[in-house]
Amino acid sequence: MRSFTDVLSGVLSGAGLALALCTAGPALATIHIAGDSTAANYAAERYPQTGWGMMLPCALEGENVRNHAVGGRSTRTFITEGRLDRMAAELQPGDTVLIQFGHNDASADRPERFVSPEQYKTNLQRMIDMARGAKAQPVLLTPVTRRSFRDGKAKADFAVYSMAARELAEEAGVPLIDLEAASGQWLESVGQEESRPYFLHYTPEDQMPAFPQGIADDTHFSELGARAIADIVARELKALNLPVSAKVLEQRPDLTREAPLGRFACN
Repeated sequence: MRSFTDVLSGVLSGAGLALALCTAGPALATIHIAGDSTAANYAAERYPQTGWGMMLPCALEGENVRNHAVGGRSTRTFITEGRLDRMAAELQPGDTVLIQFGHNDASADRPERFVSPEQYKTNLQRMIDMARGAKAQPVLLTPVTRRSFRDGKAKADFAVYSMAARELAEEAGVPLIDLEAASGQWLESVGQEESRPYFLHYTPEDQMPAFPQGIADDTHFSELGARAIADIVARELKALNLPVSAKVLEQRPDLTREAPLGRFACN
């Protein structure tokens, strides 16, 4: 038979648990990223190749990031491979969904990826509806600019898809980060030659284990490039004045480094 002390102890323990449950704050909201190789996560052996989604947490306070972006995916393949459905299963009310595609949608020579600008809008609308159905906040991003110049000016290689995203954002009343424009302005400010370190430009003499033969890639980012693009995304996200905007740090020194850290970390 239990003593009075045991009973009292159990009551107090239960009360403490109840009090803890009542006073505990809400679960941290999550930023979900749906996108392609420019945003994707990479294994350590792929360093220095870095997706901007890997660096976005360095700009945030008290916010989780779930990066669903995968290399080679267009809106078509992100949906047909079931990735959209898997992301939808994770969404909670109050989450934010950043949606950035376009590079692979424009791949006319890859029919399994390619979609017309009209179908691109339809696919993006499906992603918007999915987010809204889960009471999450969708945010559209235009495709990030490649290191592509014409007469000293950054060239928008996916202008038709960027325009489609802008049109849909207005039609559907969805916040937009015009990453094509913002990253293009950044690219021009850095300069054509000076921007090389932000992308994958290495020679065999650089002795990068991931690229022993060297690489010249003006689409994908080095560590410094991913930090710079993540800083742009964070800046634009803060300016949208959404609930998540309050979680974006005013100062983001981890994303404005002048020298690479040499690993996938904030500092």
